[in-house]
Amino acid sequence: AVKVNDVAVKSSYEIKLNDTISIDLPAESSDHITPEDIPLNIIFEDEYLMVLNKTPDTVVHPARGHSSGTLVNALAFHCNNLSSLNGPLRPGIVHRLDRDTSGAILVVKDEKVHKHLALQFENREITKEYLAVVKGETELDSDKIDLPIGKDKRDRKKMAIRHDNGKNAVSIFEVLERFPGFTLVKVFLETGRTHQIRVHMKTIGHPVIADSAYSNSEACYIEDLMAPVLNKDIHNLAKEAELCNNVTDPIIERQALHAYKIGFIHPVTNKALEFTAEIPEDMGNLITTLRKIKTLLN
Repeated sequence: AVKVNDVAVKSSYEIKLNDTISIDLPAESSDHITPEDIPLNIIFEDEYLMVLNKTPDTVVHPARGHSSGTLVNALAFHCNNLSSLNGPLRPGIVHRLDRDTSGAILVVKDEKVHKHLALQFENREITKEYLAVVKGETELDSDKIDLPIGKDKRDRKKMAIRHDNGKNAVSIFEVLERFPGFTLVKVFLETGRTHQIRVHMKTIGHPVIADSAYSNSEACYIEDLMAPVLNKDIHNLAKEAELCNNVTDPIIERQALHAYKIGFIHPVTNKALEFTAEIPEDMGNLITTLRKIKTLLN
């Protein structure tokens, strides 16, 4: 705000002799990353790069509302050198995962290596494989989803299928296991659009479980998983299968989506590398519970 003689004035005010002008400037945003001793699950590391298994509920880099507790804060503590090609707030970051998506993420320490890997991403030479538990039993065992994605017109925080000005987006899914009312799928990405799997699976009628943005649910409970047998005594069934003591206990409280594998050519050694990220406990429990229910019904 601009004040003249300690009084706020409009932009049309004409300055007079001896006026005292003061301006309130917003606080400068800091580009400083505070190192934080946050544990990292390291799958692979050499002097040029790292592959990590990102935990759920972890933001990759600082942004509005998330100045600490991010993966970058952890990297600043654990690493002496990180590539700065993506700016001071994203050291080492060559790609990202959504906050509540767990799994394999690539981090680079060297700027030349960063350029090579960025080019591999651009040329779609890096392979990414995800696991997701989705609602419903898919009709097909595999399918290719080729639908453009852009900002949702009604909610700018979300993405949507946009045939007018969306970017090309291609996902290929394969069924790994079917359960009563749910499906475990493997998804390959040919492109890497924001929320791509989440939007594509919702569009074909099979949203990712517990996806607060695209499935209207922030968590998945035992009673949700046992919905196909609600005509039976759900409490007794749950106890019989040793699922839990309370059918209202949440099994997972974030989207059931995990970056399972990543493959690329090492820019220095020129070797083809592929890494697998172990499924986190919450998603593992979800799959185990679905298997128990399936066995119970059979």
